Amino acid sequence: MSEIRFDNRVAIVTGAGVGLGRSHALGLAARGAKVVVNDLGAATDGTGASSQAAQAVVQEIHDMGGQAIANGANVTDPVQVQAMVDEAIDTFGHVDILVNNAGILRDKTFAKASLDDFRVVLDVHLMGSVNCTHALWSHMVGREYGRIVLTTSASGLYGNFGQSNYGAAKAAMLGLMNVLAQEGGRKNVHVNMLAPTAATRMTEALLPPETLDLLRPETITPGLLMLVSEAAPNKMILGAGAGCFTETKVYETAGVALQGDALTPEGVLAALGQIRNPEGQTEMDNAFAQTRKYARMAAEARGLPAPWNE
Repeated sequence: MSEIRFDNRVAIVTGAGVGLGRSHALGLAARGAKVVVNDLGAATDGTGASSQAAQAVVQEIHDMGGQAIANGANVTDPVQVQAMVDEAIDTFGHVDILVNNAGILRDKTFAKASLDDFRVVLDVHLMGSVNCTHALWSHMVGREYGRIVLTTSASGLYGNFGQSNYGAAKAAMLGLMNVLAQEGGRKNVHVNMLAPTAATRMTEALLPPETLDLLRPETITPGLLMLVSEAAPNKMILGAGAGCFTETKVYETAGVALQGDALTPEGVLAALGQIRNPEGQTEMDNAFAQTRKYARMAAEARGLPAPWNE
């Protein structure tokens, strides 16, 4: 198997001053990429700003013989994000890779969380990813090459007490990836998600001390590097932590087709066991695949010809 390299590739990594972002930026640089180290330098709750962390990572890359620049754009500000992209292209000529990693936490139970806290978490995670991706989209499509990673979380995929804002933002990445993977795939712009579990400044207070070394960010970055390589898949959710890697998929059960007197709320409740039976479950390629499935099932239940030739 050939070595994964990023020579002549240019990457933007958001939230790259510390933790996972720093590890990703260093990992890309070590394999030849020129890196834009983006970090607002805010605290974990999104307050404050400083260029010190980003500059330190740039210095680390320079010390290893690589090329990098620091950028302090706030990912929630489209104007600042566009200026960051313009600076990257002016400096390095193009951009091939975008790692959407910037994030904050404002954990509270839903009953105690303010709407402002909810909104700002969504703005950083979701709209921050949208802003950066949108600013680069035409550039990548025009060059017919791009590798984009959205950072999701088990909190969004499975839920985590006290993280309704964070979980909602991270779950939203799924819908964004599903659509962009379809729109970009035909132009060799691949969009994937990374679902990391790491000991970082955002999570270390929540983890038992004995797990901190196991869950170092460096154990996740190899998966990220695969997702932004030339051989990267498209539309994959890669779970990563402690050197362990998994794939998360969304499946739909075979389900039932109700008609006549059974097509009632009571009929749905009575069929719930069959509806939830995982036997025969399948992955939907796109939203219309579900529409075709339901129309086919309904036609078969009524003895009608299949509405589509499959």
